[in-house]
Amino acid sequence: MIPDIGAAFGEYTYLATEVVWGAVAFALLYRAGALARAARTIVVLYPIAYVWDWYTLHIGVFSIQLRTGIDVLGIPLEEHIFMVVVPALVLGIHENL
Repeated sequence: MIPDIGAAFGEYTYLATEVVWGAVAFALLYRAGALARAARTIVVLYPIAYVWDWYTLHIGVFSIQLRTGIDVLGIPLEEHIFMVVVPALVLGIHENL
């Protein structure tokens, strides 16, 4: 059975998961000495991810229930963090392989 952390974190559930996985990504990139290289890649990918995310949220492909409710530039704050954490985690794993 998967534990329901939503009961513990409520509207901060998505943010909490982003912080945890963001810390893992940071640690991996730091260990590999790849923070600057990853940052450059993320900066290039971010606008593409933003447009993709904004569009899919606005046409109703998905919705996010357990979030803070803070929107920045038309999308949830947590999605902005997600668009940094996901490529950072992928790059962190790649650099450590």
